Amino acid sequence: MSAEAADREAATSSRPCTPPQTSWFEFVLEEALLEQHLQKPSPDPPPVQLIVQFLEQASKPSVNEQNQVQPPPDNKRNRILKLLALKVAAHLKWDLDVLEKSLSVPVLNMLLNELLCISKVPPGTKHVDVDLSSLPPTTAMAIILYNRWAIRTIVQSSFPVKQAKPGPPQLNVMSQIQQEKELTENILKVLKEQAADSILVLEGALKLNKDLYVHTIRTLDLLAMEPGMVNGETESSTAGLKISAEELQCQVCYDLGAIYFQQGSTNVAVHEKAKEKFFKTKELIAKNGSSSLHCTIDEERLAGYCQACEVLTSSSDDASQQATPYSKIHSCMKTGKYQDLVKIFLEDNLTLSLPEQFRQSVLRELFQKAQQGNDALDEVCFKVCVCNTVCDVLQDRIIDIQFCQLFLKPSKEKIDFLLEVCSGSINLENASEELRRRMAAFLKNLCLGMEDLQFVFMISSHELFIKLLKDDERKLLIDQMRKRSPRINLCTKPVTSFYDIPASASVNIGQLEHQLILSVDPWRIRQILIELHGMTSERQFWTISNKWEVPNVYGNVILGIKDSLTRDLVYILMAKGLHCCAIKDFVHAKQLFAACLELVTEFSPKLRQVMLNEMLLLDIYTHEAGPGASGERPPSDLISRVRGYLEMRVPDIPLRQVIAEECVAFLLNWCENEYLTMQVPLSLVQTNPYVKLGQLLAATCKELPGPKESRRTAKDLWEVVVQICSVSNQHKRGNDGRVSLIKHRESTLGIMYSGVLLAHGNTFFFFFPIQEPLVLTTILSLFVKLHNVREDIVNDIAAEYISIWPSSIPNLQSVDFEAVAITVKELVSYALTINANNHFWLIIQADIYFATNQYSAALHYYLQAGAVCSDFFNKMVPPDVYTDQVIKRMIKCCSLLNCHTQVAILCQFLREVDYKTAFKALQEQNSHDAMDSYYEYIWDVTILEYLTYLHHKRGETDKRQIAIKAIGQTELNASNPEEVLQLAAQRRKKKFLQAMAKLYF
Repeated sequence: MSAEAADREAATSSRPCTPPQTSWFEFVLEEALLEQHLQKPSPDPPPVQLIVQFLEQASKPSVNEQNQVQPPPDNKRNRILKLLALKVAAHLKWDLDVLEKSLSVPVLNMLLNELLCISKVPPGTKHVDVDLSSLPPTTAMAIILYNRWAIRTIVQSSFPVKQAKPGPPQLNVMSQIQQEKELTENILKVLKEQAADSILVLEGALKLNKDLYVHTIRTLDLLAMEPGMVNGETESSTAGLKISAEELQCQVCYDLGAIYFQQGSTNVAVHEKAKEKFFKTKELIAKNGSSSLHCTIDEERLAGYCQACEVLTSSSDDASQQATPYSKIHSCMKTGKYQDLVKIFLEDNLTLSLPEQFRQSVLRELFQKAQQGNDALDEVCFKVCVCNTVCDVLQDRIIDIQFCQLFLKPSKEKIDFLLEVCSGSINLENASEELRRRMAAFLKNLCLGMEDLQFVFMISSHELFIKLLKDDERKLLIDQMRKRSPRINLCTKPVTSFYDIPASASVNIGQLEHQLILSVDPWRIRQILIELHGMTSERQFWTISNKWEVPNVYGNVILGIKDSLTRDLVYILMAKGLHCCAIKDFVHAKQLFAACLELVTEFSPKLRQVMLNEMLLLDIYTHEAGPGASGERPPSDLISRVRGYLEMRVPDIPLRQVIAEECVAFLLNWCENEYLTMQVPLSLVQTNPYVKLGQLLAATCKELPGPKESRRTAKDLWEVVVQICSVSNQHKRGNDGRVSLIKHRESTLGIMYSGVLLAHGNTFFFFFPIQEPLVLTTILSLFVKLHNVREDIVNDIAAEYISIWPSSIPNLQSVDFEAVAITVKELVSYALTINANNHFWLIIQADIYFATNQYSAALHYYLQAGAVCSDFFNKMVPPDVYTDQVIKRMIKCCSLLNCHTQVAILCQFLREVDYKTAFKALQEQNSHDAMDSYYEYIWDVTILEYLTYLHHKRGETDKRQIAIKAIGQTELNASNPEEVLQLAAQRRKKKFLQAMAKLYF
């Protein structure tokens, strides 16, 4: 008995539940179950799903006796499965529309490659080198079908795809999806590389002019027979399903047109080819009829392609192609004839043929061009926006925000054009009552929204406005505007011309006030104020803008000036100068302050000193923002003026707290420690708390790092700050309006009064002008130590020089630790704006996030601290950065984020490997990290051996093989020299930390 007969007998005699695989499939084939299945009215599963099942079975890899994965064998069973898949596709008449909707790119690629193989196309042969006319019809058709699919897939891949909503995460499913995605990308890459060849093949197919045949179930059966039994039938011209030459040309033209259209985005000339193919397709459909059996084309999509090609290939001298508004607009945008574009939009306001989305897309494109530096387009954008807005009004749509923004500053030209568009968009004789009502409401609301009386007159006196609103409606509008502003007095009769109205005094005053608000030229401000005081003596012009703010400490002095003109001028110059200083417009601020100084020198020594103080602060800001930003030291003159301000003893001079802060910070920033510690007068230290605080800071920084005996100054600074932070939760507002923390205590040092450390809410920030890294580090370490002293603290924060501060506080209850905690956060955030690459500051930021249970953010900063000091982990991270405490905190972060494999790897970073934590983490099966993908980063053989044992125990063969592969690397051999083992560990540390950084950065 032959082997095949034995298999067949075994299949019929054994139980149905356990037949051998090969015999079962032969049985299916022999009994023609597939044909019966396909003949059902609604087969279940659908025929197209059978292709997936058959090909998946045929492509399953095998495992040999040594447990090694092998490619799928080329045996009879797999050949039968592939043939069954081809039969299902033949049953579907090789309809690519149906196949593409249901099959993934890898499955369809496998199916069509099997078709090429069974159609006797030699593997590895370039299709472009084959003469289609000399091949058998079914072979030629197989090549054409494959290349049609190739370019259709390229086109389809260029369209945006809506991502499916992800379900619950399942590792196996995610892995399969990722594998299929990578396989699809690889196939697409190959198809795109061969796109030019595929196009040439299809262009050659258009020249055949003969009917072709595609394989059917019968021809596939004949090909599967022994070669001697075929009798050449499959080679004849009548074998298979007939595809007429016209049907073939129609389908190929459409597919070629699609690929040419897609390529036109980078090569405009190709659009001509696309247009030719699409119009040829249109002709063939008209000739053959749209009910063709083997040519399925979406005619709506084809019409859209044709219309797009007409627009994209239109020329300015082709009148036939300028018939549609779309092509006209495209031509105007292309040639820059924007006035014609506005005319088209204006004409369309009557016909309303352009969709709203198209109008908005044109406006967006114009805005983009204007933002790229084409200032001439600003007017065009406004005009198109007005046309769109009037169109929206007529169609009862909401007015776009862009129109409101463009009309924030109306002008005569803008109002004239708006009225022109409104008049041209409505035919009053034929317009319905609804359209008239909408336009009237729009114009009425426009009037109510305007503050300038001139523009209101322009609209209310226009012919369209008079025709749309009845007399009583106009009277009601006038009453509403009178209630809104008592100055406005509109006559009920329409005014024929705005320019016939004489300007009233109130209008002139309003115009001058507007100029006064906008001007930053001190001499122009003086001239405007003289004119205003000449018109009226009843107004206080320093009150006309609520943006003019002067600190109360100065305001009381300025408002005491008796002469109203001088009072207004000094107040406004001071307010504008402070505003320019705040927005870093230092040039105008200097001009305004200089003019104010010149003015007050004549009559007020007190205000003269105030202006000198403000000009000193301005010069500090100017230096810090200019030369100081690049490290250039300030001129000696400026340093002398700063010292002079601190030593100043002029009585009754109003002082702003911020100036003293900035002066002390300035001296600390430029390392004037010698002056602060040795040269500053003793009386100044005893009377000025800012100087005392600066002296203590300078002395502490000067002695860092130093012996234990030098910590006396650090202890003095610690006691001062502890007393400042001892509060009774009462707040008071200082002379310049800033909130201060009031301390109710007996200060033994006698230097602290309200407001030394200012607070925004409860956050101390006197130190924030500091930019010198050493001073900032000292302040940070002080507050971190103060934060760690709390009895209820669980997680300490690490900081540089933290050991120089005392470790206890006599009266813990008196310290406002909530304010201290906020101060630490604010200080480290500020410090990182000064230098984002200071690894000690980054560690502090990470510790803060760790202490507040923000583990992902903590990991981000721990990794960033290591990256900045190791050239992104290409060098070894210094041990004083990644201390055991830092590593343990990173381990805890990963553990609480359920990244257990990362925990096991980080356990190796400790000086003594923590096997207990590593093994416990590896036992967790619900891990959110890449798990076995991280095994290549493990260098500890004990952990790898435990992994091997663990996967063997769980029956996880694949993961066990990965662990075995990792442990089998020669560089991890325990017999290697210590240098080799350290190098292997260092290389894995680098790769692991870089992989972690990519996850958390």
